[in-house]
Amino acid sequence: MFRIFILFLLVSFTNTAFTKGFNVFGLGVYDLKFDGSEKNQATDFRYEYRSDETLFDIGPKEDNFFFLKPFFGFEYTNDSASYILTGIYFEDNLGELFEGNKSKLFFTPSFGAGIYNDGSGKKLGNDLQFRTSFEISYELKNKNRIGLSFSHISNANLGDKNPGVEILSFSYQIPF
Repeated sequence: MFRIFILFLLVSFTNTAFTKGFNVFGLGVYDLKFDGSEKNQATDFRYEYRSDETLFDIGPKEDNFFFLKPFFGFEYTNDSASYILTGIYFEDNLGELFEGNKSKLFFTPSFGAGIYNDGSGKKLGNDLQFRTSFEISYELKNKNRIGLSFSHISNANLGDKNPGVEILSFSYQIPF
């Protein structure tokens, strides 16, 4: 299963490996619960490569709406849990979305799937896990961005148990 996933990564991103995009570095709280029920809280370290290459263009052409783009990434916690994933994201300028004028604020939702190893951390019930994320970022003068994201990782009930995990993280994004 793991070899098939690595092969999928290589084939999927061969064309996008040399395109423009963002390197995203994140630091966050893993297993964040708002009701105080967390049991395996840890520090989450994240790296993502977000390609600027459009895979799918969904929506009316005059609106340039929903340019779905690929990403791949890696997450690691201080209790040795690791997660390698790939998926799609889109990005929308919040000023254009709400006021019709560009702003320095961006909204970036994403969805991905990958292989999870729990190390000595939280047991998520399956090797295959899915992640959804919502991120708000602010563009700095040098075109780098700082962001805040909220993510949920879950096995979609493919395993015997599905506790899921939430992650709140800050990111620094560098375009290239």
